[in-house]
Amino acid sequence: MASKLTACFVCWNLNSGFNCSNHLDNTRLSRSPFPLSCKMPHRILSSQQRRQYHKRTTSQPSIDGALKPNHRQNSDLNNKLSFNSKTDDSLHNLNSPILLHDTNSTPSALNVNGAEQVEQFSGGQLEDLLTMIKSAETNILLINQARVRALEDLQKILAEKKALQGEINVLEMRLAETEARTEVAGQENTHVELMEGQMEKLRSELAQKGSTEESDAELHGPQNGVLSDAIANSLSHNDRIRSLTEELNSLREENASLKNDIESFKAQLNDVENNDERVVVLEKERLYLESALKDLESKLSKSPEDVSELSTLRVECKYLSSKVENLQTLLDKATKQADQAVIVLQQNQDLQREVDKLETSLEEAKIYKLSSDKLQKYNELMQQKIKMLENSLQKSDEDINSYVQLYQQSVNEFQDTLNILKKESKIKTQDEPVEDMPWEFWSQLLLLIDGWTLEKKITVDDAKLLREKAWKKDKTISDIYMACRGQNEDEAISAFLGLLSSATSPGLHVIHIAAEMAPVAKVGGLGDVVSGLSKALQKKGHLVEIVLPKYDCMQYDRIGDLRALDVVIESYFDGQLFKNKIWVGTIEGLPVYFIEPHHPDNFFWRGDFYGERDDFRRFSYFSRVALEFLLQAGKKPDIIHCHDWQTAFIAPLYWDVYVPKGLNSARICFTCHNFEYQGTAAASELESCGLDSQHLNRPDRMQDNSAHGRVNSVKGGVVYSNIVTTVSPTYGQEVRTAEGGKGLHSTLSTHSKKFIGVLNGIDTDIWNPATDPFLEVQYNANDLQGKSENKEALRKNLGLSSTDVKRPLVGCITRLVPQKGVHLIRHAIYLTLELGGQFVLLGSSPVPHIQREFEGIANHFKNHDHIRLILKYDESLSHTIYAASDMFIIPSIFEPCGLTQMISMRYGAVPIARKTGGLNDSVFDVDDDTIPSQFRNGFTFLNADEKGINGALVRAINLFRNDPKSWKQLVQKDMNIDFSWDSSAAQYEELYLKSVTRGRATKRA
Repeated sequence: MASKLTACFVCWNLNSGFNCSNHLDNTRLSRSPFPLSCKMPHRILSSQQRRQYHKRTTSQPSIDGALKPNHRQNSDLNNKLSFNSKTDDSLHNLNSPILLHDTNSTPSALNVNGAEQVEQFSGGQLEDLLTMIKSAETNILLINQARVRALEDLQKILAEKKALQGEINVLEMRLAETEARTEVAGQENTHVELMEGQMEKLRSELAQKGSTEESDAELHGPQNGVLSDAIANSLSHNDRIRSLTEELNSLREENASLKNDIESFKAQLNDVENNDERVVVLEKERLYLESALKDLESKLSKSPEDVSELSTLRVECKYLSSKVENLQTLLDKATKQADQAVIVLQQNQDLQREVDKLETSLEEAKIYKLSSDKLQKYNELMQQKIKMLENSLQKSDEDINSYVQLYQQSVNEFQDTLNILKKESKIKTQDEPVEDMPWEFWSQLLLLIDGWTLEKKITVDDAKLLREKAWKKDKTISDIYMACRGQNEDEAISAFLGLLSSATSPGLHVIHIAAEMAPVAKVGGLGDVVSGLSKALQKKGHLVEIVLPKYDCMQYDRIGDLRALDVVIESYFDGQLFKNKIWVGTIEGLPVYFIEPHHPDNFFWRGDFYGERDDFRRFSYFSRVALEFLLQAGKKPDIIHCHDWQTAFIAPLYWDVYVPKGLNSARICFTCHNFEYQGTAAASELESCGLDSQHLNRPDRMQDNSAHGRVNSVKGGVVYSNIVTTVSPTYGQEVRTAEGGKGLHSTLSTHSKKFIGVLNGIDTDIWNPATDPFLEVQYNANDLQGKSENKEALRKNLGLSSTDVKRPLVGCITRLVPQKGVHLIRHAIYLTLELGGQFVLLGSSPVPHIQREFEGIANHFKNHDHIRLILKYDESLSHTIYAASDMFIIPSIFEPCGLTQMISMRYGAVPIARKTGGLNDSVFDVDDDTIPSQFRNGFTFLNADEKGINGALVRAINLFRNDPKSWKQLVQKDMNIDFSWDSSAAQYEELYLKSVTRGRATKRA
């Protein structure tokens, strides 16, 4: 739910049709304080629509603004959350009765009107329903965003509260200090008042003794000295009193000021407490939103059943419509025959009236009893006419009877045909493959069956038959799978076993065993090939499964329904048995098995995919466990496809160890994606996984061609496989030379009959500028304005100059390793600047001195208007660079296949590539007259030097500037080239079928 909803949200009731009104009332979304919108813009926008959409979205209120309580906002929110009248009308229309097939009973009646109702339901109302579903998805997304913002506001409020509480504590301490100082000053004031009382007493005594001054002076001379001292002391005390009084006044003023500050802070504290109340309200609102979200998720969980029912009804309606048209034709024919019978009947009535007239005339003739011959002849003539009319009347009656009989037969045929159609419809509904269910559904079903097999809950033969039903997308098994959800496992197994019948599989069973698979475990092109080829083969009707190591550093969030099986596989290694846990999950609709070894060396819990000192041991262990898993799971694949040196051990292990154990149904296909890496080790290392090193360390088997004491796993894959491929035809020729084969050219020449190069493809669902979510504006070959807008957006994002919109932008996305021609990339940066272009590089290097060199170049052009180097890999930025670039540079020294040139052309960036490997098979120079014009799609050069790249880059920039019309045509041609996996998958399919056919013929012989 956090990334993207893949299911549909439908309120479905088999007895009453659609009824969403109750659900809308129960969710109470209109009370939410967040301004959600039930209208969702289409994801794929043209350039003009995208600009209008940005203008609309900038005027909408923010979520932060919506957090403040406001009655007017709540009213607006209620208006936004209520569906428009068109949707309401469509929902009421959906409540009208429609004829449905009950899956548990035989349909009793199905007339033409019912079929028309279902057909109408499949049209406009389904579109309204999908609009409502998309709106629900938007609401969920906005609810999650509002929830995050509410939590952020809550954290800010708590931080402010904590800061205010700290300030209050400081003020309270200052207040306590002031009160203490005030108390001390009061004590000193009391002491001063006592001193003043003593001084007044002394003054009165001095006045009484003034009259006897002389005698007193003589008698009390010493006392006068004491009195003068007391007076002096009293004066000093007066000064001290004044100073203390002033200090006391200042302290009182400060105390008053502090009290005012305390009052203000108390007011702020009250505000904080009010904020606490607001936080509580927000927390309650958050809990309510979570409950609403769970409610939506529960409704979404029911959607696969409803979508399955809808798809079944649509297929049935189309089938019945065609049959009803045929019946209508028969009915029209019968109606025409009935009309003809009516016309004959009218003619008969006219004839009857004529007979009546003649009889009347005859009666008149008889009355008058005419006796003349003429009258007699006239009478005879009338009699003849009457007979003729009677004969015509009789014939007309016979014709009418025949037409009535024909009409009755037509009605009977109509009824019989209708009954047959009902029976055929019922049978077809049960037998017809279910095409509308996603691949994830069938992959999960297959994984469930394999889990029961490994856990010994069903037999291997039963599992095979159930797999074949799932393989054919049999409706009965899908219905049972849907019906068994929520039941206990024993009941589900019983229901599945009740479906078993003899059947044949419609395609091949292919199992890929590899070290990588995009997007969960990807280092290079190997991961893209495994996932892309598997999906393409799956679409062609083949059963495809993948076995991977369970790395600790995989992207587990990209794996669907990951779970561990309740089974342990024991496998041999280093002379003993080790336990392994089996996990299952789906990746982009493909069933995948993950092997987790319980080995003390923690082979796949290292934080990296490759690069460990014991990689040879790690992957030989994995190869052995993978085959042991296939054996114990009772699988009987037609093809086991292993990739690169990491799983090349599969080939010798299969033939030497597991064919004698009974795993003998498969043909082995080995693909080497880069002969630079061959997986060599001492011959004794093979003993760990159970292979006989003396048997295999021979020149015609696994012995390394350059070191006789070592074995080469890639060589073993070539020698022991039935099919050997590499990733492009040109690279397949290059590796047969001493320079390109890296020591294996002689082995490849020996096994040349089974060695072929097949050009890889790209996943056109991921790399599609018309639907790419990473782009500022989506575009296609017929609307290139969006490409210009993406170019402007990239310039703004990277801080490049936009003053000259016609300045060409050259892109480069690569690993900075010697194989990719780093010296030519460095030269192209300065040459592009010299030619008046802009250059953007995205990539990094595992080689330290190359990384440092390009870091220096990046710092030199750090603030340049036309050059930018981003020395890391960024998935979203790579999509943007492909879309923004006018041309792409790929100057590889050697390139087994390369996907960059295919992706760049898909996005309208013309490739400038060196003629090597897969580049030579996919990029053809626009000025090469030996190539048909419809295949010319880029600029190429042969020599890996500065002169070669100079010529190609200069020609490309000159065409861009001097002939905009031809450049646009070239861009549109490149974007329309099909680089999907369909063509490559068809080649692999042909190789698989030929090998399987030869293998079966060999077994029969």
